[in-house]
Amino acid sequence: MNLILFGPPAAGKGTQAKRLVDGRGMVQLSTGDMLRAAIASKSELGQKVEGILQRGELVSDEIVVALIEERLPETEAAAGAIFDGFPRTVAQAQALDAMLAGRGKQIDLVIRLKVDDAELMKRIAGRFAESGRPDDNPESFKVRLDAYNSQTAPLLPYYRDQGKLVEVDGMASVEEVAAQIDKALGAAVS
Repeated sequence: MNLILFGPPAAGKGTQAKRLVDGRGMVQLSTGDMLRAAIASKSELGQKVEGILQRGELVSDEIVVALIEERLPETEAAAGAIFDGFPRTVAQAQALDAMLAGRGKQIDLVIRLKVDDAELMKRIAGRFAESGRPDDNPESFKVRLDAYNSQTAPLLPYYRDQGKLVEVDGMASVEEVAAQIDKALGAAVS
């Protein structure tokens, strides 16, 4: 099963993905984690990515697609992949579809965590106060949220037209969101 968790930054995708990794043996492909690892490596790519994220901009398709493609064999040896933070554009979705098709795979389900932008801003301010993570800076987050709404939200019709999109209430408790996701996964398998 290949699954996309879809929603803006701080919507809870990472929390739900970790639950699915632990409970179902899937591999989480979090572009955020991959990009933070690149930054931590202090490589040339990491320094470039750091500047892009601090400005609140999206990392290029070329960089992100290469990071994802590198990890696909790992997902095939497991129970499937959870794409978290990818794809972000229709071009990335098409690249992902082509990569998977070349391996005889596809995206089976897209789960959108529907959330309220104002509540997300409150969440991120609290998270930044606790973690101090540069990409959780409220000013940078606002830019990321605007980028999501203008560039990534257009993916909804792309997956809705394929009959793969399921929406869940991302403002519910972690447990309620998990139950809604489990129900969607059960329906997709049957």
